Amino acid sequence: MNQEERLNYLINELIKEYGNDLKHMEVPASYKARKSLLRGLMNLRDPKEMDDKFIKIQDEYLQEEMKQEKIVDVNQLQTVGEVFKNSNNKHKDRLVLYKGDITNLKVDAIVNATNSQMLGCFVPNHKCIDNAIHSKAGLQLREECNIIMKKQGYLESTGSAKITNAYNLPSKYVIHTVGPIVKDKLTKELFHDLRSSYISCLKLAEEHNLKSIAFCCISTGEFGFPNEEAAHIAIKAIDDYLDNNSNIEKVIINVFKDIDFEIYKSIFE
Repeated sequence: MNQEERLNYLINELIKEYGNDLKHMEVPASYKARKSLLRGLMNLRDPKEMDDKFIKIQDEYLQEEMKQEKIVDVNQLQTVGEVFKNSNNKHKDRLVLYKGDITNLKVDAIVNATNSQMLGCFVPNHKCIDNAIHSKAGLQLREECNIIMKKQGYLESTGSAKITNAYNLPSKYVIHTVGPIVKDKLTKELFHDLRSSYISCLKLAEEHNLKSIAFCCISTGEFGFPNEEAAHIAIKAIDDYLDNNSNIEKVIINVFKDIDFEIYKSIFE
């Protein structure tokens, strides 16, 4: 199969799986629109087993798509100490500030900011990090999360984290954490919960002997935590953790927005 044939196969199989609800759906003619449709169908799909043929073709499709991306090896990135020569950060030689797409990082683990159900984003083509990670990893990620949550038997608590395989992503693992949601004013509890998210992720990485971890900006954006305060909490939590003889060699602060890059830059300069 070529890439277009894989795309058409996956769309048709998912439409068949939805049954009468989508049997009269008109598949768009353009390749770009069909790619968007596939992602939306994957986003909507409830966690459940998939047959081996579907998984094989899905993986081939996603891996071919990933070849078109710019994969960034975190070992090739400059540290904070190399970029900001006058930085006073005590762990500047283990920290990296990187602006770009976290799903394209070749790293031991990337951090996903998720919700308490921990099953990914079910909103078709939503632009949140949870959706992006699940869409590029493949449907196996949602099913693994589902198995974890069923075994646990209750919603994931704020500030905690779980680790899964990364499947078709260039990272080895995904660490999912539930950051706090700011509904009104900031409180000590919200500060504590955000710090806990960073510490929980670092502990999981350490427990699995991982040497590198890339953090997104947990709880900012849709969850409403102010960017400036969130950045200071993140750096303090990471610094405190690395103080305790951690074997983690590299912590990447991955930002996507200019505002977050400027905030972290001002912290490190």
